[in-house]
Amino acid sequence: MTDADPVRLYRTVRLIRRFEERAVELVHGGQIVGGIHPYLGQEGIAAGVCAALGADDVLAGTHRGHGHVLARGADPARMFAELCGRVTGLNAGRGGSMHAADLSLGVLGANAIVGASGAIVTGAVWAHRRRGRDTVGVSFFGDGAVNEGMLLEAFNLAALWRVPVLFVCENNGYATTMPVAGAVAGSITDRAAAFGIPAVVVDGQDPEGVRVAAAAAVDRMRAGGGPELIEARTYRFDVHHTFEHAVRLDYRPPDEVTRGRARDPVDIQGARLSDADREAVDAEVEATVDAAVDFALASPQPDPADAMAYLYASGLTARTGGG
Repeated sequence: MTDADPVRLYRTVRLIRRFEERAVELVHGGQIVGGIHPYLGQEGIAAGVCAALGADDVLAGTHRGHGHVLARGADPARMFAELCGRVTGLNAGRGGSMHAADLSLGVLGANAIVGASGAIVTGAVWAHRRRGRDTVGVSFFGDGAVNEGMLLEAFNLAALWRVPVLFVCENNGYATTMPVAGAVAGSITDRAAAFGIPAVVVDGQDPEGVRVAAAAAVDRMRAGGGPELIEARTYRFDVHHTFEHAVRLDYRPPDEVTRGRARDPVDIQGARLSDADREAVDAEVEATVDAAVDFALASPQPDPADAMAYLYASGLTARTGGG
């Protein structure tokens, strides 16, 4: 059932914002090795979509996936530990920034392969439905994925088999440094229309607007409808990857960045709260994030002797009826 509480929605947006800001600090401090893809500016999409999901639904995200995992309810302390490569992480430090997962929450993982979440979620939801479950799924992807064959194949199968997957395109205007206008012929929603998939464009900076659109789509899918697509138009406030803080790539005009940052999902959702409620949430989130960072940095590093652990599957049983 969708969660329409504006305070809880604001808390999610604020939590993702402060998590990401602190994660960038940990990258610069050397505690997170290799860097991250910050979700700063796009928080309203993950928060709004995940507020529309039920407990048994599933999702998969992208290389810019911290917000999706947190919006689904993952423990920020274990998420920070995962980014820092500690054994207390969501995936024992083995997944890191681009592969964090929490199967207990239906988070099938972030994914570094552009467009891969569509195939993963379509297959997972199809399997759940074959078992008689009422599951719907969400595939998050960026504008850079809409020309990828894997995603288009997922559109095709989901439409053919009427698999209830909500495809969510987080269109921040750039595929790394390539402007969407230079990479996408036609429109993103028309790609869905080609497969008979209903599609809408929403303001990705408005968490409540995203939630309303996602809730309506989820209700239709759960009632027997097939897949749907939401193109959430957003703006990435920070770099594509923290590596850019060192190399200073110049591909976004300063005035564009100023305009993009002027519509902040934290402020848009925060304006729906009283000053007292907003201050209380901000203080709660700050305490949560402080404690989460302390937990991560105090957690043990992995033992090199366990380097081969989790490399191979175990406990598998053969499927009956096979040759």
